[in-house]
Amino acid sequence: MQKHNSNFSGNSNNSNSGSGGGGRSSGGGGGYSRGGYGGKSYGGGRSGGGSSYGGGRSRFGKGNFRAPMQKSRRMAGSTINVSLLINKVNDDAFLKPTEHVLQHQFDDFKMDPRIKNNVKQKGYISPTPIQDVSIPVGLEGKDVIGIANTGTGKTAAFLIPLLNKMLDNRLQKALILAPTRELALQISDELREFGKGFNLASILCIGGSNIMHQIRMLRQPHNFIIGTPGRILDLIDRRLLHLEHFKNVVLDEADRMVDMGFINDIRMILSKLPKERQSFFFTATLEAKVEELIRQFMISPVKVSVKMRDTAANVEQDIVHVPKDNQGKLNVLIELLRKPGFDRVLVFGRTKHGVEKVAKALLAAGVKSDSIHGNKSQNYRQKALLRFKKGEIKALVATDVAARGLDISNVSHVINFDIPATYEDYVHRIGRTGRADRKGVALTFVTQ
Repeated sequence: MQKHNSNFSGNSNNSNSGSGGGGRSSGGGGGYSRGGYGGKSYGGGRSGGGSSYGGGRSRFGKGNFRAPMQKSRRMAGSTINVSLLINKVNDDAFLKPTEHVLQHQFDDFKMDPRIKNNVKQKGYISPTPIQDVSIPVGLEGKDVIGIANTGTGKTAAFLIPLLNKMLDNRLQKALILAPTRELALQISDELREFGKGFNLASILCIGGSNIMHQIRMLRQPHNFIIGTPGRILDLIDRRLLHLEHFKNVVLDEADRMVDMGFINDIRMILSKLPKERQSFFFTATLEAKVEELIRQFMISPVKVSVKMRDTAANVEQDIVHVPKDNQGKLNVLIELLRKPGFDRVLVFGRTKHGVEKVAKALLAAGVKSDSIHGNKSQNYRQKALLRFKKGEIKALVATDVAARGLDISNVSHVINFDIPATYEDYVHRIGRTGRADRKGVALTFVTQ
C-alpha cells in the first residue's frame, strides 16, 4: 500500500463551459482536391452559394445507466500546423513503429481465476502492450502512471488489478474519474463484463442525470464509484459522498481532464482520499499540470509507457482542399460520403450549431446521418450512438465531446469538417478510426 501526502486543497470549479463559437464566411464554390500523396483529386468541383436512460448502482449486468455528455472548453481558433495532418510516404508516420514484445498471456497474471474466466469469456487471450506491462505492477499494489494512446486497452489495465484486490477484500472501495460522461459509461460497461458474477456493486455518478437516484444508491453498499469530476465534487459538497474509505483511485485520461479545466476539482477530490492508497493515472500526454498532480498525490509510482507516436500508424491521414463558403464545404462532404468505402464515418465540427446544420444538410441530401452534441438529450445521444454502431446511419456528426472515450468498431473514416482547436484534439478525434490494428482514414477539410 502506498502512503500519500494529501493535505493540499484546491478551489472547486463546478462550472462547465460550452463550445466556443465560430464564424461563417461566404464565397464561391469551386473545385476541391486531396492533399498529400501527390495531390490526388476526389473529383470535379462543385459550386455553391453562399430522458431517462437509467443510472445508478449496478450488480454488473443488472440495471441501466444514463451517461450525459460533459461539456468541454473550446478555443475560438486553431493552433494546428496543417502539415501535421498529412502522412507522407517518406515521413516517419508511415514507418512501422517498434513492436512491443509481449511478456505475458492473461493466464500468466497472478490473479483470481474468476477474473481469468471472465477475460476468456470476452475472447481475450493476449493482453495489449499497456495491459501487459501495467497489470502486473497494479497487481503488486503499486501506483501506476500509464502513458498510452487512446484505444489501447487502458480500461482493463486498471480494472483487472482493482477487481482482484476486491475479490480478496470486499471492503475495498475504488473511485474512478473520467473526463466525459461517455467515457464513464464505457468504463462502467467494461466493469460489468470483467466483474460478472462477483456481486460487487458500482455506482455511476455523472452530471446531467438524476442526482436523487444517485444519492439513493450511495446509501447502499458499493465498491466502485465511477464519475465525472463535477458531479463527484457536487456530491462531496453536499456531504453525501465521503471518500475516507476509498483506498483506490483512478484518473483516466488525466490530460484531458486537465485540458477541460478540472485541475482544481481533481486536486480537491484527491485531497479527500486516505493518505494510504493505490493510484492509477492514465494519460496520453505527460504535460506539466499532470506531472504536478503526480508529484503531489503519488508516491514512488511506476511509470509505464507504450506510446510509440501521437497517431496510429495504421491511420492514413490527409487533407482535402475545400471552398471557403459553408455550402461549398457541405457539397464536398456529401460527395465524399457517396463514394465507395465511406461506410461508417464520424464527422467532427467545432460548434453545436454547426454540427446540427451539417447533420440536417446530409439528411436533406439523402445521406443517413445523425448528430450528438451538448444540446441533445442524453437519451437521444445514446440512441444515435447505438444506431451508428449498428450501421443504421452512415455518418455521425459530433462536437469534440465525442472525440474521447467512444469505442466504436469499424469506423472507416474520420472527417474533420472543421479543423480542431489543438493538435491534441486532432489526435483524439482521429483515434476513433484505425482501432485494434484495423486500417482507418482521417481527412481534414482545409479551405483554399
